This record gives sequence, C-alpha cells and structure tokens, in this order.
Amino acid sequence: MLTVPSLEDMLAGKVAISQVRQVQLEDLLGRETIQLDGTGLHSWLGDHAVLVTGAGGSIGSELVRQIAHFKPRLLVLFELSEFALYLLEQEFVQKYPEVPIACVVGDVKDAEILDRVFAAYRPSVVFHAAAYKHVPLMEGENAWQAVRNNVAGSKCLAEAAQKHGVEKVVLISTDKAVNPTNVMGATKRLAERVLGGLQREGGARFVTVRFGNVLGSNGSVIPKFREQIARGGPVTVTHPDIIRYFMLIPEAAQLVLQAGLMGLGGEIFVLEMGEPIRIADLARDMIRLSGFSEDEIKIEYTGLRPGEKLYEELLTDNEQTMPTPHPKLRVARSEAAPDPAWQADLNVWLEGAQPSDVAALKIRLQQFVPEYVPQL
Repeated sequence: MLTVPSLEDMLAGKVAISQVRQVQLEDLLGRETIQLDGTGLHSWLGDHAVLVTGAGGSIGSELVRQIAHFKPRLLVLFELSEFALYLLEQEFVQKYPEVPIACVVGDVKDAEILDRVFAAYRPSVVFHAAAYKHVPLMEGENAWQAVRNNVAGSKCLAEAAQKHGVEKVVLISTDKAVNPTNVMGATKRLAERVLGGLQREGGARFVTVRFGNVLGSNGSVIPKFREQIARGGPVTVTHPDIIRYFMLIPEAAQLVLQAGLMGLGGEIFVLEMGEPIRIADLARDMIRLSGFSEDEIKIEYTGLRPGEKLYEELLTDNEQTMPTPHPKLRVARSEAAPDPAWQADLNVWLEGAQPSDVAALKIRLQQFVPEYVPQL
C-alpha cells in the first residue's frame, strides 16, 4: 500500500505525483498480522510435491510464497496467464532459488493437460485458487464463463486429483458464496457442493476455506482508491453503508495453509475476519493516511453495482460453526452431499451449450444453489 505526497508539495512542484512513500496495510485494519506455528505445516508440505492453481493471482502467488518456506520437494505453479506465470517464475529465481518449481501454463477446464500434469509431477497436495472473482464482470454476458471456470473447472480439477491419488485438495472460496445474490458467489457455492459430492472414503480429501476480501489484492478497492487519490480524487464508493470483511493477503494465505493441514475432508473452514469494515470509512482512512483531508480529496457515491450486496456473510443459514484449535479458524458442516441424480443433472448442464440468455442461466443456476437469489 502506498500514499502520495501532500497536495501542496505537488502543486508547488516539489515532488512528482509518482513519488510515493510506503504505508503499512495493517494501519487500515487496526490489528496485527497473525503468526502461525509452522511445525505441522513443515511435516505436511516439506519434501512433498504441491500444486497451486491460479498461482499467478493475488492469493495464489502468496500461497506459493508461504509454501516455499516449508521446503517442498517441488512446487507446481499452474496458471492460465503467461505473463503472471513469468513474473512469478522470475521472483522465485531471485528469492527462492533453492525451491524446485515447475511452471505450467494451463486451464483448469482442460482435463487433458491436468491429466498430464498430475501424472508427471504426482502432487500430494493441491491448492485450488484459480477462479473468476469479479462480481459485476461475471454478472452479465460473462456469466457462463463464470459457471464453466468456477464450477466445471473445479470439478475437472477434483476428478483429476481423485484419479491420480492426491491426498488433499484445498478449495479457496469466498464469503460471497453465502446466500449469494450474484453469479460469482453462486458459482463458488456450487463449486463447494460439487467437491463435497466427490468426497469418497479413502480417496482424495476435499477441504474448503471461505473468507472475505483481502487488502491489496488484484481488483480490490485498495489499488483503485490509491490510483484515485494519486489523481486528486474523487474516491468512488458504491454506497455509504456498504461493509465488507477484510484480511491481509499474507494472513489469509497462512490461514488457508493451516486450515488445509487441519481438514479431514468435507469441511468448510471459515476464517475469523474480525469486524466488518465500512468501505466509506476505509476510503476516509486512506485519504487521511495519504496526507489529505476530505476537503482536498472528495468521496463520491456511485450506487451499488450489478450483483452487489450491502454486506457479506461468512456462513449460510443452515450451517453451524465449531471452534478449532486455532483461534482464527472455525469449521462449518454444510448440508449432506448431493445425491447422484443431482450430480448427473449438473453434469448435463455443464457439458451442454451456453444458455440462450443470462436470465435463463441464472434460473438454472438457482436450481443447483437454492439459496441463490438472482437479480433478473
């Protein structure tokens, strides 16, 4: 996170708008970054092959950095974006030269490449972070791509893991999967259900970790606010009352690893995100920490975007949470695994043609995620 120099200095020509100084994201949350005991993680991840999908994204890249500290035998970086994978490869060459890596450009919807990768590298643990996550972009004409990537892609990955004897798959999910009002959240909830339905005694264990927004991630409000402040404002917020749960990227990644270690299969872990934060207050804090007042940098309210809620939840209504040995993790047991007829119906839909229109897609999606309330 960065702040800009004072407006007076910029106007006086003393500094350029590109001259910035570091500010800690912890200041925006008002809490310390958590630290984990790594003994169990060393035992679980050390000397094993670990595969991370979406390895070039905000969460995926932080996961591989955290995993690197536990000295895996091999880290398989699976990523669709060639450029994101290149940047990550260069980072590892410089910062983690002792960690063997395999860089694979691939799509989680591609069963053939998954089969080749799993056969070649034999990962024992998989972290599935690849997903389409942007709510408004996935709400309209891109909705079918969200279904294919988030649901069919997760199913394809899980089946490859089963086939190749993977010990454990950790699905990165979201608070937007709870009572979803948008396609993105509904597809992530459906992915949770799909993996729950694939759980088999003695086979790969599927563990879901669900959390809210991470500060500074790609597409989050922090980079957007930073750019708006650097331009002199206004800072745009959708609604004065909108709230979100936030966490730092490193602590989210650490807790994903810890939940993955603890999971026995079939659980949904919920990260303790602290108190929700009002986005307008976050904007005010960023303006203040950047050295400005609200008279200098205005806040402008633009209205809720398609599929957006005023607040997010971390648990569905029919779920009960229980504490775990870690104070920042709770575990929830959702409904029973879907029956074979449900799974067969879903397979037909996923393998079929794109629905004729977005409204029809949303109605069909609701049949698989009954708690989904679409905006038609």
